[in-house]
This record gives sequence, structure tokens and C-alpha cells, in this order.
Amino acid sequence: MGQLEDMALFVRIVDAGGIGKAAEQLNLAKSAVSRRLNELENRLGTQLLIRTTRKSSLTDAGISFYQMAINILDDVDAMNTQISGAEATLTGTLKVTVPLSFGLLHLNDVFDAFHRLHPQLAMQVDFSDRRADLIEEGFELGIRIARLKDSSLRARRITTIRHVLCASPSYLEQNGEPRDITQLLNHEYLEYGLLNPGPIKLFDSGGQLHNINLNTKIKANNGDFLKDMAIRGHGVTFLPTFLVYQSILAGQLKPVCTQYRFPEIHAYAVYPQTRYLSLRVRKLIDFVADTFGEEPYWDEMIRSRFCSS
Repeated sequence: MGQLEDMALFVRIVDAGGIGKAAEQLNLAKSAVSRRLNELENRLGTQLLIRTTRKSSLTDAGISFYQMAINILDDVDAMNTQISGAEATLTGTLKVTVPLSFGLLHLNDVFDAFHRLHPQLAMQVDFSDRRADLIEEGFELGIRIARLKDSSLRARRITTIRHVLCASPSYLEQNGEPRDITQLLNHEYLEYGLLNPGPIKLFDSGGQLHNINLNTKIKANNGDFLKDMAIRGHGVTFLPTFLVYQSILAGQLKPVCTQYRFPEIHAYAVYPQTRYLSLRVRKLIDFVADTFGEEPYWDEMIRSRFCSS
């Protein structure tokens, strides 16, 4: 193995939190990873990592080597990107985690198109709504829909996520369509979140913020289930447009109280700040962001339908 490979291995060991985790992520035997680390330390003539049965910790030399290795790997990757340009061949395995419903609805086509452009790239995709530990589990990239808090991750916004209040035409015919907040309070509510998600926040035409608590009839931690319950006539629900746009366009759900504006959140591409950003990750982030844009196609389709009607 060359020096760059040894640097990359050492960075992986540190980021993963130990030899065992790094070996698992790289699909290598723990003994092989340990041997390569020993060979690196012998060649450098110094100990980089203090190993115990419970944990590993960096020596002063290890801290310095880790920081320099990151910089060197980043510089090499940037050089390769600049020289290769848009025609660079992406190889290796890209391990990414994405939200379940959003991923299945909107990333299948994106990943298909990206893989056709880069057929030599392998991908491992984890579809889950759990918040995976990117470093601990060896993910190079995650897609998250949230208001991001300060963390050890870097993030790039890839699109805007908007929400809508909606119900089935049959429910509205039987219970009346709410025209304002006061009328909305009289309706059955299908609520996302099993803990305490808090009130719905909305702005009126004058820009005033209102916090409303509705009469929850059904509560669940899955948006697809709540969408189905709304289509079946059980009440009004408040869900992201990326999840309900097809049902709205098909006439199964109808937006209500559309004169109000809801706070927006965003979808982000997140990645560990302690790891150099590989060319394959950069390319995928750019590809996803360019595909969705500031107004993603599902919002554009809803806007076109209701503006033209």
C-alpha cells in the first residue's frame, strides 16, 4: 500500500472511533487493519494511536499526522478534480443515508440518473428516518430534512421543503371546508409525531404569526400513514408537499386555508467536517441540488395546477 492509502486508512480509523469500526466499514479483517496501522507507525518511528481494550486515543504525534493527512488527501482530491474536470471517472463505494419516504419518492430517479453517468461507482443507500451517526456508521453523506442545529457536520442546502394543510374532498363535503383559523379549530386533526411536536405555525396575509393547536384524532410517526388516513376521510393533516403532491394532483386531497403561509424548512446534504470531501460526494451533492432547485418539481406542479385553474 502507498502512503496516500495509509493516510486514508488512518483517517478512517480515527473518524470511525477505532480499528474495529474502521475494519467493519471497510469490509476488512480487524487484524489486517491493525497490521497496516502497525506498519505505518513503524515506518514513521512513532506511535499514532494508543490502543486499549475499551477505547483508542490519539497521541500528540497522531493528532498532528491526522490533521496533515486530512489536508493532503483534500489537496490531492482537489487536484484530481481540477485536472480531470467534469469527465472524471468516479469509482469506489459511496455510502449514503436518506429519509425513507423522501428517498423512495424522489431520490430513486436521481440515483438512477447519477449512476448512469458514473457506472463504475458503487452505492450503498440506507433508507431510514432514524438520524444515523455518519461518522460512527461510516456514511460519507446524509440527506436530512430539518432545521439543522449546530453539530460536528457540515451541510449544504439542496432544496426548500414546504408544507400544506389538506383533507379529502369527501371529508370536506361532510364536515365543511375550513376557511380560516377559527373554523380549522373545529376539525379533526391527523398529527405527525408521537411525542410533542407542538402547535402548527402559520402566518396570515398581514404577516402575523399564529400558533394553533388542533383537535388531534390520530397521531403517528409516519407521513405515508397519515396521508392514507386523510385520503380515507379521517380529518385534516399537515404534511410536506413532497409527500402529498401526487394525491393533490389526483384530486384525492385538497389544500385548505391556502391564504396562510407556513414556515419553510430545507433538505440538506450533510457530511462529516473532519473528513475530506471526496469527488464522488461533491458530484452527487451538486447533482441532487441541480435536480431539485429552489422550487422543486412537486411544488412547481402544484403551483401550475392551481394557478391555471
